[in-house]
Amino acid sequence: MRALLVRRRILAAALAAAVAGCALKAPPTTDELQKQALPHTTSPAAWKAAGGEAAPVADRWLASFNDPALSALVAEALAYNADLQVAAARVEQAVGYVKVARGSLLPSVGVVGMVGDKSGSGAGGLEGIFLNASLELDVWGRLRYGSAAAEAQSAAMAADFAYARQSLAATAAKSWFVAIEAGLLRAIAQEGLRASETLSQIAQDRYRVGSGNEQAVAEARANVATFRDSLRQIDLSREQALRALELLLGRYPAAEIEVAPRLSPMPPPAPAGMPSQLLERRPDVVAAERRVAGAFNRVGEARAAQLPRISLTAGGSSISSELYVLKNRDNPVWSAGANLVAPLYQGGALRAQVEIRSAEQKQAVAEYARAGQRAFGEVENALSAENALRERGAILDGAVRDNERALELAMIQYRVGSIDLRTVEARQLALYSARVSRLRVQSEQLAQRVNLHLALGGGFDEPAAGPLAARP
Repeated sequence: MRALLVRRRILAAALAAAVAGCALKAPPTTDELQKQALPHTTSPAAWKAAGGEAAPVADRWLASFNDPALSALVAEALAYNADLQVAAARVEQAVGYVKVARGSLLPSVGVVGMVGDKSGSGAGGLEGIFLNASLELDVWGRLRYGSAAAEAQSAAMAADFAYARQSLAATAAKSWFVAIEAGLLRAIAQEGLRASETLSQIAQDRYRVGSGNEQAVAEARANVATFRDSLRQIDLSREQALRALELLLGRYPAAEIEVAPRLSPMPPPAPAGMPSQLLERRPDVVAAERRVAGAFNRVGEARAAQLPRISLTAGGSSISSELYVLKNRDNPVWSAGANLVAPLYQGGALRAQVEIRSAEQKQAVAEYARAGQRAFGEVENALSAENALRERGAILDGAVRDNERALELAMIQYRVGSIDLRTVEARQLALYSARVSRLRVQSEQLAQRVNLHLALGGGFDEPAAGPLAARP
């Protein structure tokens, strides 16, 4: 009777301790984390680079290029890209770890069965079943900290996956533009080759009638060879661009994918939002923030692991035998109790775990700062590059027009013999260079617009906050 009374007192004390268990400390808020991680970075009221409008960042930026083939291409990449499938599997793993961590907060129940025969082998003729259950009372929050850390890590992986999807969409779009650019460069090179072949034929005709010389013929042929070499290099670059695009889509790299015959027109200026909103919108920064929260909870878990653990236990058993006379008692038998395990000395391992987790938290804060500074830099660079490319495009448009006119006049002068072939070839190369530069600027403008959308954290197919809405 006295033992039963003591047992009940232990149970009551354990339950009281569980009810009065300490509350978890909350991780730093976004504002607190920014002040801690970025004390030397002051977010301005507006972007410093020209073109950064303060209007809310637009979602569905992929549709702004008005290219159904590009949209279909991105959808294919999202469905079949191997790297994205790896990221998706990591998210599933993180969700599983959350379930494991939450399971530690619930009772564990086990059952053991035993059966024997009359010959004396096995269990000596004993038959029985044993049922036991246990529940650790999370008095100090060790299990809850572990569960919160797993949830934060899962949220970080979900944000990583959202950023991986956006990065894949951006990479697919830029690869599409590169493949189109390669085809257009090939067309320019072919035009240059045809023009050089025409000059070579004129040089030969002039030499045949006596108004030219052999040196001009040799120089013209050398110019043709130069354009043929450039065309072969461009063909190789085009094949590599097509194969890179096919690999991105999960296809076999056969360099057979069909691309558009021309680049998409440049969309209207994109709204860039406010710098102060960027760190709360970009998925990679959100992932870094969640990792800080996870590291914070791991510190709490390590500290709680230094304190005693209290568990409730309960069990029941039913045993029978045809060979032995068992003690006369109630069958089945039920029992309940509690136990306490306190770490006394483990060579400083538990304290070292706290120090390790604290260092991991410092690392997570530093990585958040790095992600935030990278985000600011990417937006400013994309805005600055787009502004510079827009100005370069206008300059190169004029350069192409002037070089076309200069070549036209040089051809007339060469035909009448007032200038030599070298002057015409120089004008031809200048026009070729200007056309190539203008095409590359046009392609780079589109690529920088994609970079800007990625840097701003805008979604390409749904609101950017969609995958992150459930984060704590």
